Amino acid sequence: MPYREFSTLRAAMRRMLFSSVLALGLGFTAASLPQPALAQTPAGLPDFADLVEKVGPAVVNIRTTERARIGRGGMSPEMDEDLLEFFRRFGVPIPGQPQNPRRGQPQPDEQPIQRGVGSGFILNADGYVMTNAHVVEGAEDVIVTLTDRREFKAKIIGADKRTDVALVKIEANGLPFVRIGDVNRLKVGEWVIAIGSPFGLDNTVTAGIVSAKARDTGDFLPFIQTDVAINPGNSGGPLINMRGEVVGINSQIYSRSGGFMGISFAIPIDEASRVSEQLRASGRVIRGRIGVQIDQVTKEVAESIGLGKPVGAMVRSVESGGPAEKAGVEAGDIITKFDGRTIDKAGDLPRIVGGTKPGSKATMQVFRRGSHRDLTVTVAELEAEQTRRPGQRDETKPPPAVGMLGLAVSDLTESQRRELKVKGGVRVETAEGAAARAGLREGDVVLSIDNTEIANAKQFESVVAKLDKNKPVSVLVRRGEWVNYIVIRPGR
Repeated sequence: MPYREFSTLRAAMRRMLFSSVLALGLGFTAASLPQPALAQTPAGLPDFADLVEKVGPAVVNIRTTERARIGRGGMSPEMDEDLLEFFRRFGVPIPGQPQNPRRGQPQPDEQPIQRGVGSGFILNADGYVMTNAHVVEGAEDVIVTLTDRREFKAKIIGADKRTDVALVKIEANGLPFVRIGDVNRLKVGEWVIAIGSPFGLDNTVTAGIVSAKARDTGDFLPFIQTDVAINPGNSGGPLINMRGEVVGINSQIYSRSGGFMGISFAIPIDEASRVSEQLRASGRVIRGRIGVQIDQVTKEVAESIGLGKPVGAMVRSVESGGPAEKAGVEAGDIITKFDGRTIDKAGDLPRIVGGTKPGSKATMQVFRRGSHRDLTVTVAELEAEQTRRPGQRDETKPPPAVGMLGLAVSDLTESQRRELKVKGGVRVETAEGAAARAGLREGDVVLSIDNTEIANAKQFESVVAKLDKNKPVSVLVRRGEWVNYIVIRPGR
């Protein structure tokens, strides 16, 4: 039936129905009948085109490379032996090995390989770029590409793993830069967009809304949760509000597949800016610590001890000789306030303490055995996490010497021994020549040489000095959770 005829028939039926109702004497009039709700005109979705055109030029692609040591005839020492055997058996070209090399031609010990791709955004016209720490971690070279296709080699000013914020610098002037927004004005349900390089696809724009604020993921910062599509390569790119202001750095996703599943997290820009200012000033972030291990306070615990509501941070253990122990904190205490600020949940404490200047005194309120009490604690400095690039060493110490085997080693720290559950051993700082050809690399732990257990670097040097350089040497090496024997042939 044509649409026009159908409409006419429907109108006639409605008139008959109204007439029947009036005929029944129910007292309804046309004016008193419930009127059907008028269809609301769908609100137009926001147009992001002008916003992208305005902010897009300040968003950059970040490409990182590292120099991989090549051993065993050009093969990367990171290659698993079983995988190598698979390549050999089925005639598959081995990644990292030159195909059909000229016989007798020397192969390089190192070659650059691409580590990954991320995003970033320009903070000012002088070339400071903010990104994620995990984007540049371990990189030898950082290449920043602008939307006009210009490329710059960037210098890492500093990176803070705890907040996943990094600052890099490119040598350029007059660059487009972003405007920083006010996170406190950001509302749940507000439209936001992300610009980045997912899977290496430059200048990709995705949009969504703010799903939640101050989402606690156990890190040093409360995150902004959105449903903006974020994928590998978006890391370090900006989260932008409808005023064209950066309100966050896209940093994490919740995923079971490795790809976007509708939940992504951004670092609030106000917190990231405070970190970047310290990185720019000193190359690192200084934080406070008091020396406690904490946990959440459950509802059952709060009710059983008379606290009432499940608030605060429960002290599981107190560091011996640390600031908290000196202040009188005991295991089982519930820390409810620090420096006048309420601790609603356990994650609040490390953030508040971390933002307190080391050396300053702070009043800490604890709940113990049914009552509150105030303690005064002197905040200490939290040991900085080392974000070291391959080949980069502590400049305050002389580089270890490379011996006959091609190895330079250092003593393990007590914490490293505990973590590895070993009594002795030495850490490989540099692997060159014969050691690199055999497959050793920086970070490996040498446990023994020719069945002689190695306790420290001094003993290592003593044992190596007595070796016959014309004979192969058996070395027991720990890498991660695995231990394996590697044969080094010094004379080759």
